[in-house]
Amino acid sequence: MKNVVKSLTLLGMSVLFVGCGKVDNGESINAVGSSAMQPLVEAAGEQYSSQHLGKFINVQGGGSGTGLSQVQSGAVEIGNSDLFAEEKSGIDSKELVDHQVAVVGLTPIVNKEVGVKDISMDNLKKIFTGEITNWKEVGGKDLPVVLINRAAGSGSRYTFEQWVLKGADAKRSQDQESTGMVRQIVSTTPGAISYVAFSYVTKDVAILTIDGVKPTEENVMTNQWIIWSYEHMYTKGEPKGLTKDFLAYMVSDEVQNDIVPQLGYIPVSKMQVARDAQGNIIKN
Repeated sequence: MKNVVKSLTLLGMSVLFVGCGKVDNGESINAVGSSAMQPLVEAAGEQYSSQHLGKFINVQGGGSGTGLSQVQSGAVEIGNSDLFAEEKSGIDSKELVDHQVAVVGLTPIVNKEVGVKDISMDNLKKIFTGEITNWKEVGGKDLPVVLINRAAGSGSRYTFEQWVLKGADAKRSQDQESTGMVRQIVSTTPGAISYVAFSYVTKDVAILTIDGVKPTEENVMTNQWIIWSYEHMYTKGEPKGLTKDFLAYMVSDEVQNDIVPQLGYIPVSKMQVARDAQGNIIKN
């Protein structure tokens, strides 16, 4: 009888452990790419995981180029990007499916000591091409301009140069992989200038208005502020399983009406204009 009881006890324990294993074995996906949209995907991912126990959304930055190349290769389930796949060389956009989840505005930021609050688009271009090298040339202090750029492959860099430089070559500068590092360097470096998504603006840096137009969500919605881009989440083919469910969550009312605006992004539904991959306005 003792042996029977012992056997049943061991059997019960093994069943218990198997059961526990099923609970512990969660499901996860990886979303990699744009650092400008990283805060949004991280916040939505954390909230999604809290509502769906055992489901995990792993989010990493690295830039839009990284996100597009990794999702195309199948290394990750989602590639986050500030630019259309058609705009990135080396990417076969026909393999990828675009899921637009928000709009992000970009603004030039400067060290708070430069003494400039408004700048013309033409002078902003001249700063980034190296024609203007001192802030006193645009009404600021006698300080050398220190350019801080995002690294090649960054969607934010592509968007900024598309609408500000318009084909002109940027001056060689300090290139940074992450938006957070850009903001930190600008805040601590006299004369520094760069650009970040609205969601990354803090009191540590100053923003510049352009030709009197403020970098606000309302001005992005009407295209009065033209430095903006869609936030894309690309998949290789149609999404399935957890990837499909999470992308559906990203465009749900819960995310679009709460998380998106709280973090400084704009719901696509609020835009009064739309753009194609070439930057053309396709709808008013």
